[in-house]
Amino acid sequence: MLSRSVPRLVAGLLLCLAALLTGCSSAAPSASPADTAPGVSAAPGWARGMGTVREARLPAEARATLALIDGGGPFPYARDGVVFGNFERMLPLHQRGYYHEYTVRTPGERDRGARRIVTGQAGEIYYTDDHYESFRAVLR
Repeated sequence: MLSRSVPRLVAGLLLCLAALLTGCSSAAPSASPADTAPGVSAAPGWARGMGTVREARLPAEARATLALIDGGGPFPYARDGVVFGNFERMLPLHQRGYYHEYTVRTPGERDRGARRIVTGQAGEIYYTDDHYESFRAVLR
């Protein structure tokens, strides 16, 4: 009798393991303030109090936009690099011109879509996928 229940037990354990792994493999960036790798120090001061996401966990299109920013362009959208006004006051307050925004391509969108990267003059990087309703600090 035990020999018949062992395959069922193994199958059940494998099914549970598959369900757990599927739930842990979300491709969406984390909104957790503690989204740092083991051994990595806490978020920098400019990111304290807000959600963070590691660069590696951003969508591929956001990583491509960061590569363009790092390389100084060329940028595919005419509005890339314009001053971000921070009118929503979701980011720390600074003088006008401190922040600049860049479009993150959204597959299937005909226009610029809702995804943006906003950079600050001191090297800060923020990501929004809901057109400035929320931001996450990008940790590199």
